[in-house]
Amino acid sequence: MSRVYESEGATLRLNRFGKWAMWIGNSHRWNFSMDQLFLDLIHECKYVAPGAQLTYTLRTRLEKYKREVRKDIVSRMKDGCAPLFIACKRGHVEIVEYLIKKCDADIEQRGKYEVPDDRSVHCVTPLWCAAVSGNLEVIKCLISHGADVNAVSDSGSTPVRSACFMTHMDIVSYLVANGADILKANYNGGTCLINSVQSVELCTFLLEHGADVNATDIQNKTALHYAIQEHRLQTTKLLLEHNADPLLKSRYNDDALQTACLKGAIQIFDYLVENVSYDTERLADANELMGSTFFDDHNDMHMAMHYWRRAMSLRMATTDGVPLPKRPALAKHEAYRNATEFSNLDELNAIMLDLDAVRIQSLLICERILGPHHKDTLFRLMFRGASYADALRYQQCIDLWRRALEIRVEKDSILYADTCFTAQALVRLMVDLNEKTLEMNASNREKQEPRFCDVVAIFKLLSNQLTEARELLEKRPVHKRQRDSYERILKCVTHLIYLLVETASSEVEKTLMHQLVRNLVKQNPRSVYTEDTLLHLCVSSLNTINSSYFTSADDMHTIFPRLDVVKLLLDCGAYVDARNTLRSTPLHIASNAYNFHNPLIKLLLDYGAHLDTPNRAGDTPARLISSNPLNNVNLLNYTSLQCQAAQAICKHGIRSTDLPVTLHYFLELHRE
Repeated sequence: MSRVYESEGATLRLNRFGKWAMWIGNSHRWNFSMDQLFLDLIHECKYVAPGAQLTYTLRTRLEKYKREVRKDIVSRMKDGCAPLFIACKRGHVEIVEYLIKKCDADIEQRGKYEVPDDRSVHCVTPLWCAAVSGNLEVIKCLISHGADVNAVSDSGSTPVRSACFMTHMDIVSYLVANGADILKANYNGGTCLINSVQSVELCTFLLEHGADVNATDIQNKTALHYAIQEHRLQTTKLLLEHNADPLLKSRYNDDALQTACLKGAIQIFDYLVENVSYDTERLADANELMGSTFFDDHNDMHMAMHYWRRAMSLRMATTDGVPLPKRPALAKHEAYRNATEFSNLDELNAIMLDLDAVRIQSLLICERILGPHHKDTLFRLMFRGASYADALRYQQCIDLWRRALEIRVEKDSILYADTCFTAQALVRLMVDLNEKTLEMNASNREKQEPRFCDVVAIFKLLSNQLTEARELLEKRPVHKRQRDSYERILKCVTHLIYLLVETASSEVEKTLMHQLVRNLVKQNPRSVYTEDTLLHLCVSSLNTINSSYFTSADDMHTIFPRLDVVKLLLDCGAYVDARNTLRSTPLHIASNAYNFHNPLIKLLLDYGAHLDTPNRAGDTPARLISSNPLNNVNLLNYTSLQCQAAQAICKHGIRSTDLPVTLHYFLELHRE
């Protein structure tokens, strides 16, 4: 009986298992069927002819399922997009209607939209997608089914604002008629009006419907600023007629007139001069800045002289015969060869035949009118320096880039990306120039490029900021970009030490070099990620500078490891057994195959580097050096009985509490 019971029980369990297995099989077939149906739906939404419906076969397959199952199918996503989103993008209004009515598709389900212009990807609603794609009928369908007309994208942009950018006048009009908020800006403060400056018709519509003509974005720019930037004369006139304030200033202190000067918008410049009240000094400044723009941006000497002469005429046309001063007065600067601006027509005519003098005048005008911290001042300094470098006039480039770096450090800090960019470009130029000079002059170095005084100035500028910058990096939140900037600046400093060694020729210069490096070593600057010291960096071939100002990183000379730089650091007090986060000493780094150089190994050992200090991986320099076939250093000469005793204590776990305190740190050097 028991066997029968067991047999019946087994049969029962088998039957249950069979039913369960059958259910699992059906479930898999059901899921597979749904998956295939979803893929077919996606395919038709993408490739069906404009204005067509879904095929009868596909609709039949969909409608076999219950409504909630259909909703689940159409809610799935492929490549970040659901079927409804794709249909809205393609303009298939019949499919949109079907998916909403028959399948309960979520009209607010977001998808990924790639902007064709800049390839950026945004997470947006179907309505936003249809508005940007220019599909008015789809928009009407979505709104009729209750779509949120003011739902924003991941950047805070509403459908109507984005439609303004695409200049879809009919869509903007329809959205506004259905409650779209034209005053709602995106997260950067960009308004519908700012997005519409390319179209007078669109701007007129928005202004008639209550758009704020003086609304500003996060750069404090108004629609008027953007219209002038894009040389939109008719839009500029329209905005001014609707009481746009031409005196409102952006974050960089640019009002309408200054923006027109910086963009070389002649027609708008003339219109502003005729229709806005400016004093004579302001008009003179504007003409000088306009001339500078034509010279720097368009290389147009004729137009530059035209505007500069006009400015000079304005300054001279005073009732008392005393010309209007150029304010603020700039102090003479070596970067500009101690030049001053022309103060009369004779001086202006005198510089016409000297192209370099004209270049300097243009930079002087920019710095005086815009101020040294203005982005255009800095851009023109960098651009003019690069043009000098292209013409192989490296000293002029160094002068201007050094000036740009001084301004950036004063304005921001060495942690700022643009400061780091400028420093990298300048230091790499000087390193390359030094290598080129060495190749050309060999041992006879009559023409010193780069100059020792330039190297010293840049070294002081960067090294004096290291301690403060590192302290800032210890505060939360810590940003990766700032940490990366610090790492790059530290590499620049090591290359500047190399340049100090290369360019110091007299005893006075060498004394100054030692003093500067000694002061830096006392600061003990370390890299952020691995806690490498200057000595670690200067024995590594991975210590290089890359700059986007130079087309190929392959052209970069590998400076390190550098024997004379390492010796200088050691002479100035650098600790030879300093450890990084991997507990590696400079000797560990130098012992790696890609850094190996026998004189360098010997130098570090002569200055007391320990051969038997293990790093975190358990490797000692002795093991790395002895395994290198290129090694010719006799390691026995650098092995002491004291070190062997310390190894024995560490290896066998002998108590060291009875040892003098002065030996405890020595023991730590031998512990893993």
